[in-house]
Amino acid sequence: MKIVIVSDIHGNYDALSALPESYDELWVLGDLVNYGPQPSEVVDFVMDKATLTVRGNHDQCIGYGDDPRCSPPFREMAEATRRFSSAVVSAAQKQYLRSLPERTETKRAHVRFFLCHATPSDPLYEYRRAESDKWREDCAQLRADVILVGHTHTPFIRSLDRQVVVNPGSLGQPKTGKPDACYAVWEDGQVHLRAFSYPIEKTVEKIQHVPIAKDIQQQLITVLKSGGLSPEK
Repeated sequence: MKIVIVSDIHGNYDALSALPESYDELWVLGDLVNYGPQPSEVVDFVMDKATLTVRGNHDQCIGYGDDPRCSPPFREMAEATRRFSSAVVSAAQKQYLRSLPERTETKRAHVRFFLCHATPSDPLYEYRRAESDKWREDCAQLRADVILVGHTHTPFIRSLDRQVVVNPGSLGQPKTGKPDACYAVWEDGQVHLRAFSYPIEKTVEKIQHVPIAKDIQQQLITVLKSGGLSPEK
């Protein structure tokens, strides 16, 4: 079985639709909306294609009207695009975002998986780096072999005593210092981190037509093109 795992699409339909993998199942670790120019199209794609999806802090924001709790460098961008996303995402799509679980567990080929957006103990909001000591204690409470998380927009694989934590990075707004879209593949008991280029200029042009301030547009474009890093999401 081949499972493609994506996270943090953030309204970037161009990256999502260019995903260069066939798969038996698509798993989505949250944050379908905000920042990008096509949140509605992304939600439709995920509703149609994904086998498992969990809710991210930005899905919580659009579904429930909550504060996504972004860090200062991203707060203004998040607020501007929240208003846009809320306007273009339909009532049925918002209901779908509300219906997504904060965490889920599943089993494939004798491997137990745990999925959430941020961390097992704080599935929506905690920003935790790969090297944090908290992973070991947090994951030890789970009856899972593989813990899948997103939220930081930076990919990693970390092996613990009997478990592995995998962050596929961000498909729609990577923070790796490069613009390539990031994702992960689980196949034949092995997990691999992968990345690919997509027609980013199409996304840039669409951002330029989003009804938000020009300086916010430019900030979003800069992050998209540079793979800009931030201490928090």
